Amino acid sequence: MAILNKIRQKTVVLILVIALALFAFVLSSLFDNQNALFSKSPNVVATINGKDISRQEFMARVEAQQNPNATTTQIMNQVYEAEVRQAVMETQFEKLGLNVGRQQMRDLLRANLQSSPQFLNEEGVYDEAKLNAYIANLKETSPEAYAQWIAYEDNVSAGALQQTYFNLVKAGTTATLAEGALEHKLEGDKVDVKFVQVPYTSIADSTIQVSKSDIKSYVQKHGKEYEVEASRNLQYVKFDEVASLEDENLIQDELISLIKGSVSYNAETKKNDTVVGFANMSGAKAGVFVNENSDVKFNDAYVLESSIVGTLKDSVSKLKVGDVYGPYKDGKAFKITKLIAQTKLPDSVKARHILIPFVGSRAAAPETVQTEVEAKKTADSLLAVIKTDRSKFVDLLDFSIDKVSNEAEGVLDWYTYNTMTPEFRDYTFENKKGDLAVVKTDFGFHVVEILDQKNELNAYKLATVVRNIEPSVETEDKVFREASNFVVNTEDKEFQAYAKESNLPVFPVTGVRVLDENIPGVGNQREIVRWAFEKTRSVGDIKRFPVSSGYVVVQVTAKNEAGLMNVEDASITAIPAIRKEKKAELIKNRADTSSLETFASSEGQSVKTASAVNMKNPTLAGAGKEPMVVGAAFGLKEGATSKAIAGEKGVYMIQVTKKTPAVKLDNYQSYANQVGEQKLNAVNTRLLSALKDAAEIEDNRANTIQ
Repeated sequence: MAILNKIRQKTVVLILVIALALFAFVLSSLFDNQNALFSKSPNVVATINGKDISRQEFMARVEAQQNPNATTTQIMNQVYEAEVRQAVMETQFEKLGLNVGRQQMRDLLRANLQSSPQFLNEEGVYDEAKLNAYIANLKETSPEAYAQWIAYEDNVSAGALQQTYFNLVKAGTTATLAEGALEHKLEGDKVDVKFVQVPYTSIADSTIQVSKSDIKSYVQKHGKEYEVEASRNLQYVKFDEVASLEDENLIQDELISLIKGSVSYNAETKKNDTVVGFANMSGAKAGVFVNENSDVKFNDAYVLESSIVGTLKDSVSKLKVGDVYGPYKDGKAFKITKLIAQTKLPDSVKARHILIPFVGSRAAAPETVQTEVEAKKTADSLLAVIKTDRSKFVDLLDFSIDKVSNEAEGVLDWYTYNTMTPEFRDYTFENKKGDLAVVKTDFGFHVVEILDQKNELNAYKLATVVRNIEPSVETEDKVFREASNFVVNTEDKEFQAYAKESNLPVFPVTGVRVLDENIPGVGNQREIVRWAFEKTRSVGDIKRFPVSSGYVVVQVTAKNEAGLMNVEDASITAIPAIRKEKKAELIKNRADTSSLETFASSEGQSVKTASAVNMKNPTLAGAGKEPMVVGAAFGLKEGATSKAIAGEKGVYMIQVTKKTPAVKLDNYQSYANQVGEQKLNAVNTRLLSALKDAAEIEDNRANTIQ
């Protein structure tokens, strides 16, 4: 009871202690999760001038721009740059009150669409009513197409606003007469000089010692040049999955069995099942057989004899239709090839066409409204007109969306067999000069006329079963074990020492940044980068990763925080610069004379001359561009000699022999115009970068991009 009474008496204290413990627990959780306490939510990719870009809208744009020629990370970075550009520009538009009004949008659409046939009236003049009807039809019939149209209008509007903004900046970018006079002076003031150059190369690099403290001091002195993002240094060894000789022999045996066919006993039917071999397949069935048994699908096209390369080249002409050649090794695959047809085809064709797109075809434009059926009817009608009078072909090009060929009267001039889409290729190569037809492709309907063909050659239709040379499961298991054993053994042994013991080369990688995805030597390895930047990662940590060629075992060798570059990484550029500074001091300390001739003699150099040197192009003949030296020359009186001057390529002593001032002009407007033109050009190249530098940008991609 006494204990219970004491607890009751201390209730307030007990509650306070429990509350503090809970508060400490919450605080520790927040500090463990720095994003929650100090950073933006992971759902915010970036904040630009106070505007958040949400992960949801960001990833939607990334998804919309996916293409096979870029990785997801590359697309993410492209979208990010576009978002930054749009945000910083919108900030400027809002400050200035810039917008695109209804009438301006009409004018912009007129300018962009005035040559589009579907928005022209009977007299060939742009008709806004046709555009309005088109937009209304999209809105009623296709929400997706209407959304694309709105996006198109937004792009037109954004482009117009940006152009207006750039024009406003340019309008305020002028050059004064005083600036013109200065430009004239920089070009017109001339000096003739005598000089001695002692090249830095006259002192061997090996004689100049550069310490780590020298590098550290140089980096601190030139901080802006050596500012870096956080990065990691790595090293790795590779374990490649490569097919063994046994694996290759097994692939060849499988191909031989495919040629011969096989007979096997079926326990269910209690009969023998016969699989027809490739050698006994007819042409059409051979293509199906290839698709069922090959790593590369059947290509139902002729191959010109001149384009056959590799092992097959010398043998294909000896084959008869139905013959099978192989197995043979071609690069990283074994193949068996069956000749299923042979003919003669031209090696190039000249044709002309009228291309009629339809909604959904690859050539469809935003203004395309015809359905596939309607486009076919249009193409058939044009064909009928041309058949009656081929001279009307050019007159009907207004119907064609192919603006490039329209410039050449619809002509596609001398293209080779594999240049065109398959349907267009097959028609123009397998028919005769003068033939006319409507041909459907992914781009739309083509009204085609074959104008000419030349250089008839042997052509073969080949069915080829391809088996890529790949490691077997047994080989893959062996490589996996080797990589795993390396990880285990390096827990007790130094990474490089054990790699050397295992006859494995070590590949170092420096300066990997948090948003990088490529690791030199193994390609796109975003997973490795994410691992290296995990908060729990320590120098010395090792992990095995699968890559396209097998496995790599990676070790973190350094963690470089954001700020100034470390001494080791900075040394690549800092050491040559420091050497140059030290060489300059050595040479300057030896220059205890004011005589060019004496200085030249003591340094084993000669006295050189340069005439008509100006500040606009500070170059000394025979020495190159030396702005510091030329600037010093203009600070000397005629006849005066400088002290030793450290330049770009050496130490100089210079004497001014003649000074010629620029001719005074009554008016410097032409030079002011030159300066103004330079400023206008700078607007185009530097304005956007300047706006981005001035913007408040909080980049949170590292916490959102996986």
